[in-house]
Amino acid sequence: MEMKDLALPSLNRFASDYLQGELETEDYFHYDLSNPDIYRNRYQELMNRTFSREALSNYIQTYMSRFSSSEAVNKNIEELRRDDSVVVVGGQQAGLLSGPLYTIHKVISIIKLALEQRKSLGKPVIPVFWIAGEDHDLAEVNHVYVMKNGKPDKKSYPSYQPFKTMITDIEIDEKKMEQWFEEIIETYGETAFTNKLLIDMKETVKQSNTFVDFFARLIHEWFQEYGLLLVDAGDPALRKLETGFFESLIGKSEKIAEEVGKQQTFMQEQGYSKMIEMGEQPANLFYYDTAKKDRCLLKRSEGRFTARNGELSFSEQELLQMAKTHPEQLSNNVVTRPLMQEMLFPVLAFISGPGEIAYWAELKRAFELFAMKMPPIIPRLNITIVERGIQTDLDETEITLKTVLTEGTGRTVQRYLDSMKDETVDHLFQTMKSQLEENHQKLSMHAVSLDKGLEPILNKNIEFIQKQLAFMNGKIGERTKERHSFVLKKYERIANSLYPLESPQERTWNVFYYLNQYGPDFIKEIMKLDYQFNNQHKLIYL
Repeated sequence: MEMKDLALPSLNRFASDYLQGELETEDYFHYDLSNPDIYRNRYQELMNRTFSREALSNYIQTYMSRFSSSEAVNKNIEELRRDDSVVVVGGQQAGLLSGPLYTIHKVISIIKLALEQRKSLGKPVIPVFWIAGEDHDLAEVNHVYVMKNGKPDKKSYPSYQPFKTMITDIEIDEKKMEQWFEEIIETYGETAFTNKLLIDMKETVKQSNTFVDFFARLIHEWFQEYGLLLVDAGDPALRKLETGFFESLIGKSEKIAEEVGKQQTFMQEQGYSKMIEMGEQPANLFYYDTAKKDRCLLKRSEGRFTARNGELSFSEQELLQMAKTHPEQLSNNVVTRPLMQEMLFPVLAFISGPGEIAYWAELKRAFELFAMKMPPIIPRLNITIVERGIQTDLDETEITLKTVLTEGTGRTVQRYLDSMKDETVDHLFQTMKSQLEENHQKLSMHAVSLDKGLEPILNKNIEFIQKQLAFMNGKIGERTKERHSFVLKKYERIANSLYPLESPQERTWNVFYYLNQYGPDFIKEIMKLDYQFNNQHKLIYL
């Protein structure tokens, strides 16, 4: 296993400008990535604030006690109690089987940056993964992609939810989940590791009740030796720690929306698209109907907080009382989640995906409203896994990885097919097509001059002729592809592995393909690599 860096442009314009140092940082963030003292400055700022460390540590200890015991995890929980400790945090939805590869990349980023800064600062720096269990978008997390008929195909777990139920509360059916997983593994092909993978997964499924349970057990199993701490944002037990913070968010609801709106307007004036859609009179909080398990977005209306088109309505005092007595009925949205995270944890750095960078920039003034600085926003590691067979295909087709990872293989394949065309056949076809159309037009003009009623028939006739010509040309093209199918298969394998569905590998494929192919230590092996946070794309060669 070997890793190399590759310079690639960011797919997000704002993220690209951020990483290239082309922004006036103070307009969007509180910390400049180019400042060599960024982490020391942030650490000193955190040391001037207070956090409910004991209660937070107790919560994490209780939450993680359901998993297998880990000395590294227990050590980090105890260090979190210390007044001089800080955390590196990042989060993601609880995707089945851990979701797309970028979730794994984000966890690696959190752990690696925490280790780097622990060594640099000489202080306890703890990796924390924030599971977005309060999210309700089931379609975002209920599937993985597999290969079917030579193409990536979405394989969804059969689950129906009539309401906007938090992922934390969505239960899994043991038998259904086992069958779903077996069907996925079957598409990967049997290897020396397949049987153990199936046995281990059945045990994990048996121990899991919900989507978040399932997700958390997998992440813990893979990363416990690095002391990764897990938090479920949808856990009612965590809500009890958030009571006072919800009161602040409720009290300043109107002002939060106003400040975010101002920042969005400023960014749009600079030519950047708005990332967060707040709607009219946003409260930036959800009400969670714990009986129906239905998450409803609140908005402000005539001095009240309403949802379900006015069916639900609360005064500010009623909402504040709810925060005190039933905080599990409140939930954050994309605006207030970062604020809540900052209130709970001493965040040295936040590990962000490309899209997150832009929407965090829209929150700068909201952080200032609570006299807080936004933590340094550190782009997660972008990784592409290159298997040996795929590298062979790359070498033989002479297509560069940079080309594949920025535009796919489509243009290269078309150029190859064009170069394989028989120029004589192509010339004869074009000549015939041109002559037929020209002669048909002459005939039609003369026929219509004799009988106007022939015009519709002649128009249909030329359409039929053109379709037949296109069909014939297509057949010639298909035969060309058949003759060169051996080479075209190489391009197809490259695209499916590295740039499936015209998007980066990390957005489509799941880590279980690699666990089945390369064994249960696959994640440990990629964790051994020396990652540098230098904004370079990481190529891992297997």
